[in-house]
Amino acid sequence: MEEFVILVDENDVETGVMEKMQAHVEAQLHRAFSVFIFNKAGQLMLQQRAFTKYHTPGLWTNTCCSHPRPGEKTAEAAHRRLKEEMGFDCTFEEAFSFTYKAAFDNQLTEHEFDHVFIGTSEELPVINPEEVASWRFASMQEISQEMQQHPENFTIWFRIAFDQVAKYFNERPK
Repeated sequence: MEEFVILVDENDVETGVMEKMQAHVEAQLHRAFSVFIFNKAGQLMLQQRAFTKYHTPGLWTNTCCSHPRPGEKTAEAAHRRLKEEMGFDCTFEEAFSFTYKAAFDNQLTEHEFDHVFIGTSEELPVINPEEVASWRFASMQEISQEMQQHPENFTIWFRIAFDQVAKYFNERPK
């Protein structure tokens, strides 16, 4: 089944749709989301991307990430994919967004307007092995140290968003 992404301009205004792989071949700016779920102890649930993913296989990243489908609201897509990838759903809120562009070794490029959602849950995942190889909880300090020592083990969008996620999570009302 062909998947389509929503093409956007630098202000996240929809400009059209394109088949997902073609958008990555042509480096077209498209809408995406990243979900960061923490437990009550303040640890982030990380996922290791499945080794069969078309880019960044086996790298560690945030709890869930993907693209909304044409006609689908971004927050609804984030809930859908959290269930599809990690086997649970929870409440979360949009914290911020950012744009990035990163070329990969396989001639594909991610050029995304990424909406970041942050939430808290005590539910443990039941991972979809087609999407996720493994998962773990880690403190932001542990992750920061790991990223300093081995940034190549983490996805580019995770590394870009990390500091702003930490700031948002630490400043939220408790």
